[in-house]
This record gives sequence, C-alpha cells and structure tokens, in this order.
Amino acid sequence: MANDNHTVVTQFLFMSFSEFLEVQVSLFFLVLVLYLITLMGNIVIITITVVDPALCSPMYFFLRNLSFLEIGYTSSTIPKMLENFLSEDKSISFLGCATQMYFFSLLGITECCLLAALAYDRYVAICHPLRYTAMMSRGVCLQLSAVSWLIGVLVALGQTTFIFTLPYCGPNRINHFFCDLPPLLKLACADTYRNEVAVYTIAVIFIMVPFLLILVSYVRILYTVFKIPSAAGRSKTFSTCSSHLIVVTLFYGTAIVTYLRAKSSYSHDTDKLLSLFYTVVCPMLNPLIYSLRNKEVKKALRRMMARKIFI
Repeated sequence: MANDNHTVVTQFLFMSFSEFLEVQVSLFFLVLVLYLITLMGNIVIITITVVDPALCSPMYFFLRNLSFLEIGYTSSTIPKMLENFLSEDKSISFLGCATQMYFFSLLGITECCLLAALAYDRYVAICHPLRYTAMMSRGVCLQLSAVSWLIGVLVALGQTTFIFTLPYCGPNRINHFFCDLPPLLKLACADTYRNEVAVYTIAVIFIMVPFLLILVSYVRILYTVFKIPSAAGRSKTFSTCSSHLIVVTLFYGTAIVTYLRAKSSYSHDTDKLLSLFYTVVCPMLNPLIYSLRNKEVKKALRRMMARKIFI
C-alpha cells in the first residue's frame, strides 16, 4: 500500500472459508476433483462435436461454444481459489482482481446470451422444422455466437470499469473467494449508489432479457409439443430440450438469487455458498447433463470409445 493524502489499496486479501486447516485441505481436494471433472467433461464434448459427423447440427455448434466457455469460466476463479485453500498468502493485486472480474463477467454474460441462442435453436427446430435449415444456417449460428461474445466483452468492460474506478482506501479484505461485484462494492470508500444502479441495471438487462427470451421460446415450444397427438411423440420431441432446460434452471436460478435479490437480504455466507454452486458445481454438472440426457451424444461417445479400443 502507498500513502498519499489517504491510504490507497494496491492489493486485496481473500478471507478463508474456515479457520481450520483440515477444512481448507478437504475443500481443496473437493474443488480440485470437481474442477478436473469439469475440464474433462467439456473437453470430451468439444472433441466429439468436432470429430463426429453426426453431431454437426446448430445445437452442437452452440453446445461446443458453451463447453469452451465453461472451461474459461471455471479457470477464471478456481485456480486462485485452490491456491488460497493451502497458502497463507491469500492476496491478489489490484490489477489481478480487475482482470479476474473482467473475464468472469465476460464469460458469465456470454453464457446468458448463448443459452438464449440455444433456446432459439430449439424453438426453430420444434416449431418450424421445415424451415430449420434456412433459419439456422451456419451464417446465422456464427452471427448469434459472435453477438453473444461481443455483448460479453462490452458488458464486462463496462462493469469492471464501474467497479475499479471507485476509490479503495481500506479495508482490503474481500469476504469471498474471488473478485465479485457485491463484496467489492462494500469495500469502496465513496458513495457507490450510481455504480450500484449501473451494475444492477446491467444485470437486469443482460441476465433477465435473455432469460425472458428463453421463457418465451419454451412457452412456444410447449404449445407446439402439446399439439402432438401421441404421448410418445410429445416425449420424444421435448426430450431434445430437457438437458438445456435443466442447465438454464441451474444457471439462472443461482444467478438471479445472487445478483438480483434485495440488498437488505444480502449475506456473505449465503453469497459464498451460492457462488460456489454456480462457479464450481454447475459447470461440473453441465457436461454430465448434456451427455447423459442426450442420446446422440451418448451414441457418439460409444463410437469414439469403440474407435479407441480397435486402434
């Protein structure tokens, strides 16, 4: 820290999950295992959607994007978290904190948009099957993906700027395991009202708008599915959406509770548990959900394993 007219924060300190070393070590191994499962699961999905010609539809293009995103999303927070579990030095530089927040926000907002794009893909596939090829051409998919990533880049840049242009003059202890918005706003030594309004507005627009688009897509999908006369036909059609719907529920459920709940109900412990769920557990579950609930992915996995056995 440097002294001028006031103390300027040049680094932040993360607080431990527990003061007991045994708990910290147990959490280290638990999070490490979940992280490795996440990496392996998403790498497998990327690999099979690239090498298997049967998985060349737009849905798998977006699924590949999401898997690539999940690797970056978890890697933006978990390696530093693992280090802090075992290290006495739990510091992160001011620039390092800003960088971590930027990439975490970028990947989180991009995921919101990509989940909406995947919902639109399912809507077109079920509600307009004869026009699916034309409406979801390769060019359209690339545009939807590019716009999702561009929105993530710009929104993350705005959010990070809103937070790190605030003055931080102490204390510098973050009651969290990564540089997230709510705990950092609490450390600023200035009126954060405008910044909080800006952050809240961004969250409403770029979390709730994609969520509402997903809801509208599924209302239309359900309307179409219920018009199918046979129960078997309804089940088969809706099964193509079930994995996406589960992922959306897990991701948006925790995101909405974390970032859009009333400030008066904010709790450090609750926030850390929710954050642990959507930064560690959800990304680990996503590839399992997409693979175990998708017949085409399971068939592709069997084909890939069979080729390896016979090589």
